[in-house]
Amino acid sequence: MNAERIAALSRAGVRVEVVPETGSTNADLLARAALLSDALLLVAEHQTAGRGRAGRSWLSSSEHSLTFSLAWKFDGGPQVLAGLPLAVGVALGEALAALGVQVQLKWPNDVLKDGAKLAGILIETQSAPPAQGGGTWAVIGIGLNLVMPDEVEARLGRSAAGAPWLARMERDVLMAALLDALAKALRLFARQGFAPFCARWNLRHAWQGQTVVILDHGQVVQEGLAAGVDDSGRLLLDTAHGRSTVLAGDVSLRVKE
Repeated sequence: MNAERIAALSRAGVRVEVVPETGSTNADLLARAALLSDALLLVAEHQTAGRGRAGRSWLSSSEHSLTFSLAWKFDGGPQVLAGLPLAVGVALGEALAALGVQVQLKWPNDVLKDGAKLAGILIETQSAPPAQGGGTWAVIGIGLNLVMPDEVEARLGRSAAGAPWLARMERDVLMAALLDALAKALRLFARQGFAPFCARWNLRHAWQGQTVVILDHGQVVQEGLAAGVDDSGRLLLDTAHGRSTVLAGDVSLRVKE
C-alpha cells in the first residue's frame, strides 16, 4: 500500500502513513497524539498485537485483512464522544454497501456479514494538551476481514466473515473510500453528535426484535427484545418490566440460545 496514493485518491484532506508492520496502530497513535497537529490515518500492512474490545486480540495478516487507525481530535471532553463507535459503524456499513457488500451492525461496535463478524471497531481516547487547544483525541482502530482462511477461523474458535469482493479491489482505492466515509461521518459527529446517525444505525441493526441477553464478565445482567438504539447510542431493550437502556461498556451482546 502507498500512503501518497491513498491521500491522492481520497477527498478527506487527512494525512496518511503506511507501515509494513507494527504492534498496534492504535497504540502507536495514542503514543503520538500529544505531538499531532491534525488528523492522521495510520495503516499497517501487518499488526502483531492488534486489539479488540475488552483486551481481546485481533488476528490479522497483510494478505487477508485491512488494519488501520485514524486519530481525530474533538472539542470537549470524552463525554462528547457518546455514540461514536456506532457512528463509525454506520460510516463503515454505508461505505461497504456502496462497494457492493451488504452488512449489518451489532451493538456497540461490530460489523456483521451473514451473521458473522466482518469488522471490529476499537476507540480509545486521550486528552489533548493545552498546547493543542484542549479537547479529546479519539483513536479509531478498525480491523476489516477481506478473506477468512480456515486456519485463521480455527484459531479464532468462532465463525468470522470475509469479503472476497473487496479482497479483489486495489487496496489503496479501498482504503481511500473508507477514509472518505469516515472523515465525512466524524465531521458530522463533531457538529451534531450521534443523533443524525441513529436512524441509519437502526436500519442496519442485526438483531432488531430478537431476544438478547446482556452479559457483563460472563454474567447475564439483562434480557429482552432488542429494539435498536436511541439518540445517545444506548441500546434499547424491551423487557418484562418495560423498556430499559444499556450503556456502551465492557458488555457482550448475544442472541439468546
